Amino acid sequence: MIAALLVGFVAGAIARFLIPFDTLRHLRGPKSWGASIAIGCTGAIVGWLIFAVGLGWGDNNIFDWGSIVGSIIGAVIVLICVNWYLRIKKIAT
Repeated sequence: MIAALLVGFVAGAIARFLIPFDTLRHLRGPKSWGASIAIGCTGAIVGWLIFAVGLGWGDNNIFDWGSIVGSIIGAVIVLICVNWYLRIKKIAT
């Protein structure tokens, strides 16, 4: 469980670093860490679905350090979708 949180945090933090002007940049402290963990863990699942299930690359472990690249790619995809959703929601209100 701790390793899954660490993989999620690292993948989420790197994804938030790679995407400029994300809608979550105003968060500070524990909220920022929580957002990074949530995005990273969701990204790890998305990356696993893309690479292990879809393409047949990798193993069956979702949250391990061997799949950190797929987790980062998945986290970037999740962060782009979150940014898109929050910007659309802000425009609609």
